[in-house]
Amino acid sequence: MTQRFYLESLGCPKNDVDSDKIIGTLLLDGLVQTDDASQADLVVVNTCAFIEDARRESIDTVLELSSQKKIGARVVVTGCMAERYGSELAESLPEADHIAGFGVPITLTKKSVAVTSQNVPLFDLLNLPRPKSRVPWAYVKIAEGCDRNCGFCAIPSFRGPQRSRDIESILTEVEQLEVKEIVLVAQDLASYGKDRPTELGAGSIVGLVNQVASKVARTRLLYLYPSDLSDELVDAICATGVPYFDLSLQHVSKAHLRRMRRWGDGERFLNRITDIRKREPDAAMRSNFIVGYPGETEEDHDQLLNFVNQAQLDWCGFFAFSPEEGTHAISLPDRVPESLMNERLAELRELQDSITARRRDDLIGETITVLVDEPGVGRSHREAPEIDGVVHVSKTLAVATFVEVEIADALGPDLVATGASHDANHDEKHDADELVDDAR
Repeated sequence: MTQRFYLESLGCPKNDVDSDKIIGTLLLDGLVQTDDASQADLVVVNTCAFIEDARRESIDTVLELSSQKKIGARVVVTGCMAERYGSELAESLPEADHIAGFGVPITLTKKSVAVTSQNVPLFDLLNLPRPKSRVPWAYVKIAEGCDRNCGFCAIPSFRGPQRSRDIESILTEVEQLEVKEIVLVAQDLASYGKDRPTELGAGSIVGLVNQVASKVARTRLLYLYPSDLSDELVDAICATGVPYFDLSLQHVSKAHLRRMRRWGDGERFLNRITDIRKREPDAAMRSNFIVGYPGETEEDHDQLLNFVNQAQLDWCGFFAFSPEEGTHAISLPDRVPESLMNERLAELRELQDSITARRRDDLIGETITVLVDEPGVGRSHREAPEIDGVVHVSKTLAVATFVEVEIADALGPDLVATGASHDANHDEKHDADELVDDAR
């Protein structure tokens, strides 16, 4: 009898890649995927544990899907929460039949247990096969883990140190996905290869970008630590035809960044952004910032406001500080009151909303090239999938094709091309203020 599985993926694009690998493995095991959790024999929840809100969403999802499952179905919890809180979850979440950390085989087991890397044979999730993409783009994870020690981030404690993949395995995956756009992701993308300098060579991220770009029409990079954004890498990104720079800045006050155990300052960042725009005037810029990290003063906040106004980035995410166990920040004094943190968030988001809207308005009347992702929806090089706004296009345009369109209107983060039938509800879905850039 055919066994069916249902998978719910939560969190960041890197988690989406892991979910694809799990799907590929289950398909090879002979299971059939279903979009109806109530019809599945195996329900898998790939969880996120980056911040408290993500953990709450993960638990709520497990509870909801458990209530929907058919008699005899098994619920498996995997991903970051399973790795970080395996034993605790097994005790406090009886709705889950199986808690599986990274690389632990997922099966139709009937034993309720927390499974960790200490008590089962592992497989290499990073290099498992995955099914072809159902859309004309795909994330490809090029490394796992992180060697940095940012004060707010617990990722290294459960994802481990950086582990870069072989270039050949990445290129093979790119070819097998058969897509028009590849989005390279990792916890620390620009550091790719630094853990394997002899095998992969110095500056191997540049060589990788060049090789991926030779195989697909679009190559996009997400999560670039600013200190590793070399001139050579900037040139390689621009040469792909997708001059999109996703810079993980987190703040701009030098003193505050040092509290965060981060590199840089606002002046350095502005100079780099200016330099990139001189090289490529059509470059799109995204960043993300943490608000309310312990010790953040009014002066720090004013510096960030001033930077946002000067930088005129296309996209920004602003996130409230979340105290995480096992991080440097958990023990720091001078916590910012929640009410003040929310005020600062609102001020920054209001400013960035106006900047994003203005930059989108500037494109009205322009002719741009879009990749049609689905009927009526496309993206230019300025919009990363699932993160930024979209371009509404005519529903007659073929999916997975590149088309030149003229922009007739701008509605918040979204653009509307001539001949498009615009769905007003789409704006709410892509509200720039509510975007969560996950585990940055």
